Amino acid sequence: MVEIVLKVAEAEHRDIGRFIVRIDAVSMEKLGVRTGDIIQIKGKRGTAAIAWPAYQGDKGREIIRMDGRIRRNAGVSLSEKVTVSRANEEPARNVTLAPTSVPIRPEPRFEEFVKRKLLNCPVTPQDTVFIPILGRAIPFKVISIKPAGTVVVQHSTILTIAEKPTGDVIGTAQVTYEEIGGLSDEIQRIREMVELPMKHPELFKRLGIDPPRGLILHGPPGTGKTLLAKAVASESEANFIHINGPEIMSKFYGESE
Repeated sequence: MVEIVLKVAEAEHRDIGRFIVRIDAVSMEKLGVRTGDIIQIKGKRGTAAIAWPAYQGDKGREIIRMDGRIRRNAGVSLSEKVTVSRANEEPARNVTLAPTSVPIRPEPRFEEFVKRKLLNCPVTPQDTVFIPILGRAIPFKVISIKPAGTVVVQHSTILTIAEKPTGDVIGTAQVTYEEIGGLSDEIQRIREMVELPMKHPELFKRLGIDPPRGLILHGPPGTGKTLLAKAVASESEANFIHINGPEIMSKFYGESE
């Protein structure tokens, strides 16, 4: 089986949530895949996605563009390397999902709704899939599939949803870098200060320097400070606790919560 190594890059906004990754024609030819074929992606974990051709400006750069949800399933961050190969996918006979945090009461109509959202999408065990419900992306964990390996959800697939949650912490933020526009320089600086020390502490230990212990984002209201913090937490697979100023202090005695 042919395998190639590519560097992870962020997806364009139009590709978010579509289960697709973009690779150039040279990489496609090496793998023996065409547009719409399923490929296997292996970082710290393994997942699968649909191969689409790269944008013109990405030709020859040896990158793979994927959204934050695919990066989460592969266990990688931006600029890290992944191993890519052609998948041996099969039509899914059975797929079982479970909510990650809040218990739900599944019913056939809801399971059919979720299946429609996943039609023709590849899934692998332990993937986290996000289903848009009432304007929110609700995470579900793939806890079992038949046959084993990589499968594609079809009309004939029997999809069931377990009532008991898995208890996984799927960052309460669920915001990815692609969802933030116009702050690419700020994102890069924050990643270097926060994400790098969290994911690669050995680099700082080897250099004998202390990583940053925190940072302050300042600016007028509505410029994206909270959104940036949520994105960093989500991409780093860290929990996010949002505390408003009036909750801890006030200019008048006894008014803080």
